[in-house]
Amino acid sequence: MTAIAMDIAKMVDMLPESEQRLAHEVLKRLVLAWDPDFEKVTPEEANRIAAAEADEFVVESDVNWDDLTQY
Repeated sequence: MTAIAMDIAKMVDMLPESEQRLAHEVLKRLVLAWDPDFEKVTPEEANRIAAAEADEFVVESDVNWDDLTQY
């Protein structure tokens, strides 16, 4: 979690519960306006995806599923 996100969480936590619900609805609308289909990725997620794509892939047929102790 970024420092800004943690700061937002701390501020919201200081509010009374009714105001927390209001803040939650406002934030939810902001996120949905930014990405209504939840398809965008954050910079951190993009880095994780890039790292995974740069890593080696294992072909399923190369795995001996009856003896996984060798891996």
